[in-house]
Amino acid sequence: MPISLHNSLTRRVEPFTPLNPDRVTMYLCGPTVYNYVHIGNARGPVVFDVLVRLLRRHYPQVVYARNITDVDDKINAAAQQLGVGIESITSRYTQAYREDMAALGIAPPDVEPHATAHIPQIIAMIERLIAGGHAYAAEGHVLFEVDSFPAYGELSGRDPEELIAGARVEVAPYKKNPGDFVLWKPSTPELPGWDSPWGRGRPGWHIECSAMSEAHLGETIDIHAGGVDLQFPHHENEIAQSTCAHGGKVFARYWLHNGMLTFSGRKMSKSLGNVMLVHELLKSHPPEALRLLLLRGHYRQPLDWSEAAITQSISTLDGWYRVLRDLAEVPVDAGALPIPAAVEAALCDDLNTPQALAELAQLADAARQAGDDQARRTAKAALLGGGAILGLLQQDAEAWFKQAGGAAEVDEARIEALLEERRNARASRDFKRADAIREELTAMGIAIEDGAQGTRWSVVKG
Repeated sequence: MPISLHNSLTRRVEPFTPLNPDRVTMYLCGPTVYNYVHIGNARGPVVFDVLVRLLRRHYPQVVYARNITDVDDKINAAAQQLGVGIESITSRYTQAYREDMAALGIAPPDVEPHATAHIPQIIAMIERLIAGGHAYAAEGHVLFEVDSFPAYGELSGRDPEELIAGARVEVAPYKKNPGDFVLWKPSTPELPGWDSPWGRGRPGWHIECSAMSEAHLGETIDIHAGGVDLQFPHHENEIAQSTCAHGGKVFARYWLHNGMLTFSGRKMSKSLGNVMLVHELLKSHPPEALRLLLLRGHYRQPLDWSEAAITQSISTLDGWYRVLRDLAEVPVDAGALPIPAAVEAALCDDLNTPQALAELAQLADAARQAGDDQARRTAKAALLGGGAILGLLQQDAEAWFKQAGGAAEVDEARIEALLEERRNARASRDFKRADAIREELTAMGIAIEDGAQGTRWSVVKG
């Protein structure tokens, strides 16, 4: 079935038709690695991880790039504060980012370009912009001249003067226009820098993504994705400089933007002091529950974050994994799981993850009610297959129930010993001791369930 996506540039849902069906290209703006990322920064990687999974089902090759910005004023400030080189900061937080994303079930990108590894490509692109009359050098800086690109502002849909007035732009006497943005800036001796035709310096933020995308995906890419907060100025500036550097060629054919995460209705941001770091959340919550929560809302809409929402996600996963635990002895071919048509149809409709999750819930109900062996095999395979494309339900069901809220350890030997003592107490009709053991387990955060298959236990999460 065909894939349709909302293109931020045209402001409508369009059928997705790649430039080259044999090589689909996608670029996602990655992190600036000066600290741990907050959960709002993880929404795009989670959502677009699902999109990449979908694309790989439809096309023989998908080249997915997600960059690392490892030279930036915030990185410089963090390094100077600690008295270390920027590599000490960037290597630490790049690794932390990779680990956090992996914990959320996000597959690594095919390409992970670092800005500092692409300085020659950045300089070459700036030189082409100057030669084409789209950029100029001034007082050690190189700036893009926005007046040289008449289409400036089309992505965000506003007049350039309005954009500039509403943005925090650096007012400098060497700028021809207040909206002209930096491609290269000089570095003082204590700052990182590279030799260039304009003196020792470092790249501006926007040019980094254009150069890295060109280097690994080509001059025209199929999909460029990122948070809606990057639409202006970052993505607007990427379009301007890439289009002009490539002789007017289209830079990205489809622009996808995910909505912001909110907390009690307010945007989650460091300036408001309401951010929650992924690194910390993973210590107290199951990673899969965090992923599910990030998929519950349509990617283009804001999504409100709360402890109640996490608890609901845990409860949902408890129900689905309970079905899979009941079907543990039912054999399925894990290497050839079907993707149910209803789940795929929802995702093909502009990545409608809420509808896909509703379909997954119906599959869980069907598996719960399945009667004969064949029906149970079919239902279990469908539930696992539907979960797979969403990056859910891929761990062993027993492991889910015995997993603590995050990094906490569970003393399984102690739990099993108490359960054995409880079984013996019940067998000898010492119900007072059996009840006392149940209460002890409850105090440990362990729930037990007596059934036809014996006593099962699970960690109470959330």
